[in-house]
Amino acid sequence: MLKAGFISLGCAKNLVDTEVMLGMLAEGGVAITGNPAEADILIVNTCSFIETAKEESIATILQSAEYKTGGKCRGLVVAGCLGQRYQQELLDELPEVDAVIGTGAWHRINEAIQSILAGQRVLLIGDTDTIYDETMPRILTTPPFSSYVKVAEGCSNCCSYCVIPQVRGKFRSRPIESVVAEVETLIARGAREINLIAQDTTSYGQDLYGQPRLTHLLRELVKLDGDIWIRLLYCYPGQFSDELIELMAREPKICKYVDLPLQHAHDDILKAMNRRDSQQDVARLLAKIRAAIPGVAIRTTFIVGFPGETAEHFAALEAFVAEQKFDHVGVFTYSREEDTVAASLADQIPEEVKQERYHNLMALQAKISEERNISLEGQSLEVLVEGLGENDQGELAIGRSYREAPDVDGRVYIENPAGVEPGDIVAVRILQGFAYDLLAEKI
Repeated sequence: MLKAGFISLGCAKNLVDTEVMLGMLAEGGVAITGNPAEADILIVNTCSFIETAKEESIATILQSAEYKTGGKCRGLVVAGCLGQRYQQELLDELPEVDAVIGTGAWHRINEAIQSILAGQRVLLIGDTDTIYDETMPRILTTPPFSSYVKVAEGCSNCCSYCVIPQVRGKFRSRPIESVVAEVETLIARGAREINLIAQDTTSYGQDLYGQPRLTHLLRELVKLDGDIWIRLLYCYPGQFSDELIELMAREPKICKYVDLPLQHAHDDILKAMNRRDSQQDVARLLAKIRAAIPGVAIRTTFIVGFPGETAEHFAALEAFVAEQKFDHVGVFTYSREEDTVAASLADQIPEEVKQERYHNLMALQAKISEERNISLEGQSLEVLVEGLGENDQGELAIGRSYREAPDVDGRVYIENPAGVEPGDIVAVRILQGFAYDLLAEKI
């Protein structure tokens, strides 16, 4: 049987595409292997969001190409955002690549493989209006107890630094019934945590129903049987409604966790980024969320070194972070991406200045995160166990509470976890808080 190996790079949204492609390969009679040396076909699902992501994608493609001489590999496929963005250029510049599949053509993965076996090099781009639904096959690469569900694809916000609308198309939502059916299936297969994702989750339904319908979707999801967590990721502030806040506050199945990518805090930079919310708008929203949802954990991301960012602009960002005391913060240095508005702006910031600001903001947030985690000592939390491990003191269970999203936040380490298995949700008492992680004991 033909064997395929897969490497998925970038965000969770890309991972969902990978999982659907895996399902289609299996349906087409292709076996999946985790050992690239055994694969007849290697597929790299790429990211091209920022320069470092592009570099990682190219390096992974070239590493995978080595299996064409040192393994069984007969064909190398490049899928995803890099393929959509550079198309024929990838085939021209990388002779090791046998097929390029864009973000609108992942459903043609079996066609690409058949073309390769017939001795052809192919470019399959397709329509970026494509979006998966609950009827498509999907093989999860995450543990069965925690799954991502993509509720929408693409983006119509057109931030000045971002290539997502170019490589993923305009924002388009799945119908409520489609999402509910998929989540119901995942729960039946053992899911305890459902992570709802999109490029702009709070705009869910705007295109289909004429106005955002995230709260309507959530009301249908919480009716499903099972003791589950529903986590919202990638929520833009502009559509974060009072109705959504009220629902999160009273519904126990929805995690008290807000992922709110803000990108900056000075109005001059926000305007240059084509962000629609001012610092005052965001501060009001954060105050409203915290007042309505006691214990809420708030995560955000910021970009430093955007063109024209002065020392005063950066100082305002630092002051905002110090004042707001977010639970989790991700920081990126600005990446000058071709074919974006920001790439042509004057006053591009030197790389050494970007790096200095990155490290300063990360250091500030590390202190804040440690203070937040220390304040949890003595409190009780429920933790979704992801695995077992050991340290110098003995066996540990490793998991996350409602306060930590998968892949991007810290972990909770549970001492003396007798009888605990991955996928269990257990009550713990927090013993110690650190900059990113928590140490706990089972109650």
